[in-house]
Amino acid sequence: MCGRFVLATPISELQRAFGFADAPNLPPRYNVAPTQDVAVVTAADGGGRALTAMRWGLVPFWAADPSVGARMINARGETVAEKPAFRVAFRQRRCLVPADGFYEWLVAGRAKRPFLIRRKDRAPIAFAGLWEVWRGPKGGPALDPPLRSVTIVTTAANDDLRHLHDRMPVILDAGGQAAWLDPAATVGTVAALVRAAPSGLLDAVAVSTRVNAVRNDDPSLIEPEADDARLL
Repeated sequence: MCGRFVLATPISELQRAFGFADAPNLPPRYNVAPTQDVAVVTAADGGGRALTAMRWGLVPFWAADPSVGARMINARGETVAEKPAFRVAFRQRRCLVPADGFYEWLVAGRAKRPFLIRRKDRAPIAFAGLWEVWRGPKGGPALDPPLRSVTIVTTAANDDLRHLHDRMPVILDAGGQAAWLDPAATVGTVAALVRAAPSGLLDAVAVSTRVNAVRNDDPSLIEPEADDARLL
């Protein structure tokens, strides 16, 4: 699962990492939450890559109401090619969602302790995403501009994270990113990318429960807890 994440890397570094042409203003975010706008990398018309903003929580093109997107922040990789909400986007509208890391909660009885998960080398992460365009309810007035929304594809957790949660976002390396964005890639090629990241790539550290509240969005959220800063 992926329900909150961090993106604070400067735009110039993201541009080098992901290869998009324009460099818009992108303020640092330490507690990105569902239904908010997120940065998304797509294949650009005519080649290359583009960075744009989309609402987190995919709204299918056939939806009667955009509120359905709040329940579609993640798409299970095992069924994404068949589910009506995702299957068209899986074939035609794949994207990358850049992040520095993401949060997961360890449940122990009634307590839930947040952990920040990042690459060990602290390089940006590319989540596999799908995006969609919603132009308004069928028979109603067309939205201008239409609503663009995104979901993050998930898979079974690897050894790094299984003690925290049984799911994790699909994380793509450079080769996987290129194949995921390639509009000519076959379904089989793309489906093979839906897998857990190699064990040993990530680490996790306990952070403040302040991340539980969406209103909190500052650098202190990613600082290890002073009484328990060990990496897991």
